[in-house]
Amino acid sequence: MAIRLLLILIVLLLFLVILYSFNLLPIPALQQKSSPYTGNQPFQSYIEPDWGHQTQTSGCQIEGSLQDSACTPGAIFPQITAKDICTPGYASSVRNVSQPLKRKIYASYGIKKRLPGQYEIDHLVSLQLGGSNDISNLWPEPDKPLPGYRQKNQVENYLHDQVCAGKISLREAQSEIAINWLQYYSQIPPDTNSHDSSDES
Repeated sequence: MAIRLLLILIVLLLFLVILYSFNLLPIPALQQKSSPYTGNQPFQSYIEPDWGHQTQTSGCQIEGSLQDSACTPGAIFPQITAKDICTPGYASSVRNVSQPLKRKIYASYGIKKRLPGQYEIDHLVSLQLGGSNDISNLWPEPDKPLPGYRQKNQVENYLHDQVCAGKISLREAQSEIAINWLQYYSQIPPDTNSHDSSDES
């Protein structure tokens, strides 16, 4: 009796193996549990700009509240980590934009005259997000139309806080603000201030 039962089980097992091999029985998919960002793995839901690679250096045009991406694609300090940018005083310690460089940036965008406060030489990827002082990361951001450079400062603060809280990766924040910072403007809390992020005009 035991031998007969064993033979039945073997035959049944072989039958199931054959069904699986011919895809006649569905194999249940393994469910993957989503895990929160821990700061150890990069997000893959964003596209990185071609950091530091200008395809145009003159005839640049401001597009509403956005930079000319051909002239200002953005540039970062690739070795900088979230720990670095979350250290108080980091941004001011790396700020280095000379007056001749500012004049060159205004000239590349065809701005010959300007009123006080009309523009700000802005780091596209802000220093507090690991942006560099390279010309490919600098542009004359206007105060108007709104949102202008003051509002972008708020976005920079918001993303900086998100990175330091471990909610997004530094590289994601850098990429998103370089491609289109306006997409975050409507998402930030209304009480976000503009601490430690303004650039020199």
